[in-house]
Amino acid sequence: MISSLRGRVLHASGSSLVVEVSGVGYLVNATPAFVLASRVGDEVIVHTSLVVREDSLTLFGFASRDELEVFELLIGVTGVGPKSGLGVLSAMSPTDVARAVQADDDAAFRRVSGIGPKTAKLITVSLSGKLVAPAVAASGAPVATGGVADDVLAALTGLGWSEKLAGEALAETLETADDSAATSVPVLLRLTLARLGPAQQGARAR
Repeated sequence: MISSLRGRVLHASGSSLVVEVSGVGYLVNATPAFVLASRVGDEVIVHTSLVVREDSLTLFGFASRDELEVFELLIGVTGVGPKSGLGVLSAMSPTDVARAVQADDDAAFRRVSGIGPKTAKLITVSLSGKLVAPAVAASGAPVATGGVADDVLAALTGLGWSEKLAGEALAETLETADDSAATSVPVLLRLTLARLGPAQQGARAR
């Protein structure tokens, strides 16, 4: 069982990165926010889950232990595969997942590509009592540097969204984001991806 990797980033693009450990490059499937934050040449610690199939061994990696633990809970739910679990954590933080489960808010999961109404309801039922959300902290007005917004916009267009659609979603996200979200590329990217949602997949740039 590979539970974590510590090594140098050889490649990072889209939803995967390659981490070199002792001369061996490991391909890791990750959230777009984590991939974007991983610079080639940087040393990273990746918390991983190894998914074993008859014909494949696939690594899914996360920036924090909390994300990994939520991922493993998600893929334990009937109908939620590793890709769907990764999709949930691409659009929602562990805290967002916990709050949605506590509030029995299956609509939050239906907004994730690949999660249908029945599966979304199963997530809230199956994970009830297994996750605890922290108290909501007070937040001030959002503040974002041009660099943060530019990086997020570049990441969205790199993932296939049109610049117009990505820009509109980013602007709407910034209107409601708190200080910590508006100044963090990974967090702002995750929130904007959640706003774009699966319903607008057809509007992606071809």
